[in-house]
Amino acid sequence: MTESKRDTWNTPFPGDSPGVEECWTDLDGVRLRYLRGGSGPPLILLHGLLGYSFSWRFTLPALVPYATAYAPDMPGAGFSDRLPGLDHTMHGTAERMLRWVERLGILSFDLLGTSHGGAVAMMMAAKCLEVESRLRVRRLVLVAPVNPFSAHGRYLAPFIGSDIGSAWFRLFVPQMGGLYRYWHGRMYGHPSLIPPDSFEGYLSALRTPDSYDHALSIVRTWTKDLRELEATLPKLANTPALFIWGNRDPAVYVSSAEPLAKYFPQSRTVIFPGIGHLPYEECPDEFNRALIDFLTHDDALGFFSR
Repeated sequence: MTESKRDTWNTPFPGDSPGVEECWTDLDGVRLRYLRGGSGPPLILLHGLLGYSFSWRFTLPALVPYATAYAPDMPGAGFSDRLPGLDHTMHGTAERMLRWVERLGILSFDLLGTSHGGAVAMMMAAKCLEVESRLRVRRLVLVAPVNPFSAHGRYLAPFIGSDIGSAWFRLFVPQMGGLYRYWHGRMYGHPSLIPPDSFEGYLSALRTPDSYDHALSIVRTWTKDLRELEATLPKLANTPALFIWGNRDPAVYVSSAEPLAKYFPQSRTVIFPGIGHLPYEECPDEFNRALIDFLTHDDALGFFSR
C-alpha cells in the first residue's frame, strides 16, 4: 500500500496534538487522507455526513495513551479525493473501508462511528462476521448512529435525495454560508456549546469541489440502505457495543436508542443531558471518559452490568 505522512496537518485543528500524524494512501483509485496516532489496540473512527476527521480533534489527543487510532476522511469527504460514480451506499462504503483496514495490516479492531458513519460501522461489523472475512470487529462504539428507528431520518434524507430536494439543495445550500451556518448550528444542543473553530473547520473541507454531490449521492439511496441495515442488525447480537447520545439530538432522535439497543444484548447506552448531535465536540471531556472507560475495560460483562 502506498502511504505518505506529514507532521503538520493541512486542516484547521486547534494547536498541536503530539503523537498524531497526517497520512495519505491510495484506495480504489482515490487518494485517501487519514489521521493516525497513539499506541495500543487499533481503533477506527468514522465521521458522519458532511463531516471528516476534523470531528475527532478533541478525541484523538485523548486516545493517544490507550489506542492506535485511525481517523479517515472517507472517499468523497474531507480532503480525500472525490471520484464520480463511486458507490456510496452503506453497503459499498462498508466494503471499501474494510479493504482500507485490511491494507493497513489490521485484522482485529475496535470501531467507532457517528451519525451516518455509525450506520456504516454496523454494516462493517456485520460483514466481518461473514465466513470468508479475515477481519474482526472487537467492540462497537455508536454515537447517535443513523438507524431505521428514528422517524426524522426516515423522511428528511429521502426528500433531499429526490429530484426536487436535490435541486433545492444544490441551488441554495452551497451558495449561502448563512444557511449552512444555521443548519450546522442546529446540530448542537445550545449555541454556547459550539466550539469557536467548528463552523470554519467543517466549511473548509466543503469548499472542495463536488463535496455536496458526495452528500447527495449518499441520501439518494437512504431508504434502501436503512432497509438493508435493519435486516443486518440481528447478525450483531454478539458484538459488544456502547451507544452514546445527546438527549437534544435534532438529527437522529434519542428515542431510537432503545429499539436499536435491543439488537445488542451486550450493550450500554450513555445519554448526555442538554447535548445535541455532536457530543464529542459539545462535551468532549465527558465523551472521552465514557469512550476510554469502554475501550479499556477488559471484563465486558462487568462493564455492562454496572
